[in-house]
Amino acid sequence: MKKLVLLAVIAALVIVFFYFDADRLLTLEGLKNGLSQFESWRSARPALVGGAFLLFYVLVAALSLPGAVIMTLAAGALFGLMWGTIIVSFASSIGATLAFLVSRYLLIDTVQNKFGDRLKSINEGIQRDGAFYLFTLRLVPVFPFFLINLLMGLTAIRAATFYWVSQLGMLAGTLVFVNAGTQLAQLNSLSGILSPSLLLSFALIGIFPLIAKKGLGVMRARRVYDGYQKPKTFDRNLIVIGAGAGGLVSAYIAAAVKAKVTLIEAHKMGGDCLNYGCVPSKALIKSAKLANQMRNAGHYGLDDAIPKFSFRKVMQRVHEVVAKVEPHDSVERYEELGVEVIQAYAKLVDPWTVEIKHSDGRVQHLTSRAIVLATGASPFVPPLPGLDDVGYVTSDTMWDEFAKLDEAPKRLVVLGGGPIGCELAQSFARLGSEVIQVEMAPRIMMREDEEVSELAKASLERDGVTVLTLHKALRCEKNGESKHLIVEHDGVEKIIEFDALLCAVGRVARLSGFGLEELGIETNRTIVTNEYLETGYPNIFAAGDVAGPYQFTHTAAHQAWYAAVNALFGHLKKFKVDYRVIPWTTFLDPEVARVGLNEQEAKEKGIAVEVTRYGLDDLDRAIADGAAYGFVKVLTVPGKDRILGVTIVGEYAGDLMAEFVLAMKHGLGLNKILGTIHAYPTWAEANKYAAGEWKRAHAPQKVLLWLGRYHTWRRGSPSKTAKVSKN
Repeated sequence: MKKLVLLAVIAALVIVFFYFDADRLLTLEGLKNGLSQFESWRSARPALVGGAFLLFYVLVAALSLPGAVIMTLAAGALFGLMWGTIIVSFASSIGATLAFLVSRYLLIDTVQNKFGDRLKSINEGIQRDGAFYLFTLRLVPVFPFFLINLLMGLTAIRAATFYWVSQLGMLAGTLVFVNAGTQLAQLNSLSGILSPSLLLSFALIGIFPLIAKKGLGVMRARRVYDGYQKPKTFDRNLIVIGAGAGGLVSAYIAAAVKAKVTLIEAHKMGGDCLNYGCVPSKALIKSAKLANQMRNAGHYGLDDAIPKFSFRKVMQRVHEVVAKVEPHDSVERYEELGVEVIQAYAKLVDPWTVEIKHSDGRVQHLTSRAIVLATGASPFVPPLPGLDDVGYVTSDTMWDEFAKLDEAPKRLVVLGGGPIGCELAQSFARLGSEVIQVEMAPRIMMREDEEVSELAKASLERDGVTVLTLHKALRCEKNGESKHLIVEHDGVEKIIEFDALLCAVGRVARLSGFGLEELGIETNRTIVTNEYLETGYPNIFAAGDVAGPYQFTHTAAHQAWYAAVNALFGHLKKFKVDYRVIPWTTFLDPEVARVGLNEQEAKEKGIAVEVTRYGLDDLDRAIADGAAYGFVKVLTVPGKDRILGVTIVGEYAGDLMAEFVLAMKHGLGLNKILGTIHAYPTWAEANKYAAGEWKRAHAPQKVLLWLGRYHTWRRGSPSKTAKVSKN
């Protein structure tokens, strides 16, 4: 109601302005005709006329009415250069700020709610450099100032900042117009004020802050190198430390563009994903799933069977899978691609020099124009008293430790309810372990919607996992050969006996041992980088888990492109890393896949969404495969088909998500998915049917009503009942 009242007041003032022909007065001809009258008023009552003039100018500027230029000329003609400049400077700034505030009050909530995701980078830029950009725009009178006022009101810039920057930035243009007003008699048109040469001068003035900012940036960049001697020549164009996904892709890109690149890895090529994470875990998940299907063969019309297997052979297969994938990330392959690979320990000794310690004791130093840090992450081990006494494994060490066992651990405790903990808990339960999963939070998989967490919990419990949420691990104890975990729930301590304990409570970036502390490279759980993945030293970059904010292999590879390209070509053109469309999958059974917003995030951020849901129990292929459970849930802009986020729970959810990732990346809506032919019967049809659910909900009912009447008319009037012949 308040907004409506304000709009009504503004509309009334505008109507009054034009009704009394004030727009005609605010023309060059009108000003000249009325100047003598204005001068007589000003001579009689200078203070009153000056005050009234200021207030009227404020009103014109606040309402974005035409005539501000004429009033600026009038100020020069009536009050002279000094007083005219003072009056106009304050009146224009106050009026601009009022227009700014009105725009913000009326529109900012609507604009930010509707286009907040698209405006995110603009908002961040305004918060960081808003005053600078506003000042640059104010210096050049070519830009319509009323438009700047209204648009700036839709950003997050502070009103006080907007006011003082506007007053300062408009001063040069104000002086030009007020000075022209002091010689009003010689003016025949407004075009005579801003000559081409004067416009060029203003443009140069506007460019100057940009040049100054660039210069300051260069100076700041050079200042961080104070105390270091930059080499005159370099051994390499790029050195990459770490051969996980981020490091491998960075090195590959550098070699592809014919840069001289060295990749240094102290341990295993392929990093965590190949050796401890993605690859071995998926191999284990597959074996566990097959064992579960054998137990439930009756679901497929077969006889249930108790799977007979050697756990040692299952783990042996895991290692064989890793060995088969290993050549993709091998030293030999990358050397064939043109990358120099060194297996040794690397440490930064200055911003351009890397010290390399080989296993035979040799120490080598290489210089490089740019360096990419891709040192990855390692499992976080909670500081539980007694943990070392009872022994534990992590998602890194379990593959070798459990490979020694003939049977899966009889009683396994899994600490952690995130994706890694859930995947491994289900797999070991299916392979015969009695699994207890302990999670301190109210539910497992806290980043997902609550219904997704509940489905995941139900799936785990169906496979025999005891899921304990809101249970805080306190300490570990060992009594003889018995091992115990002490947990607290509702203020009461409980004892959980186990044979093996798996810590899966998250991963932490590897930050020590690489010279970060010695160089003063800022860290905060991860290496702190800017939007170009630069550290505090503009030639040192970070990518992958060590850089955050995501710990996914595909995100590390995604970041690697930006890190490598900016490292090699940033002096020509830099690219800001794009995190808008990042998918991920938890490989439970059923799988949980996600991209963009989910419902709980939309609610937390105050983003209006429309939810469309398609149940996989209705999908023909899911029914045929005996996996008719789960759903596809799509979040869109209310009333539109633009996709804001998707969550899929079900068989092959991770694979199904690819179509939505493509659509979101390239701005394709649900109508485009609906119009795409999907082979029948496939799981991919679920995406099309989800789009169909959205379309059905937005069917134009009035149009359909009229179409029904049209088709009735086309059939003609109902015929009379035919008489039945007795013949």
